[in-house]
Amino acid sequence: MSAEQRLVELELELPEPAQPAGNYIGAVAFDGLLHTAGHGPRRADGSVITGKLGADLDVEAGYEAARVAALGLLATIRHELGSLDRVEQVVKMLGMVNATPDFGRQPAVINGASDLLVELFGERGRHARSAVGMGSLPFGIAVEIELIVRYR
Repeated sequence: MSAEQRLVELELELPEPAQPAGNYIGAVAFDGLLHTAGHGPRRADGSVITGKLGADLDVEAGYEAARVAALGLLATIRHELGSLDRVEQVVKMLGMVNATPDFGRQPAVINGASDLLVELFGERGRHARSAVGMGSLPFGIAVEIELIVRYR
């Protein structure tokens, strides 16, 4: 099944592609790889998930925030490539978690994005990954995620 068909089957709604909040672009295609800018957890209705893991948010809320960020990344990828069906492989993810110094469950939070990519792309969605904690993120967002995908 194609990724676009699977998106419909999973009843996932992609937001409009995010507009850059600074002097950069949402993605750069180079040598068969699409490198995305960092995306925060902005829902399709425009609302944003903010807060700090370990203080304001628990792991489940962080997992959902990462899943929402992944939907935004998919919107940007679709915008850049014309279709999610052009994605051959999700190569690398960098997941940044807005967390207290003692919070150590970053991988469980970023699984929200990783799990979604595997649900959508199957084995092509499995990727190398870093999940790290940050003292703060722009605008107080809970997570920020970047992707590199190989496309055809």
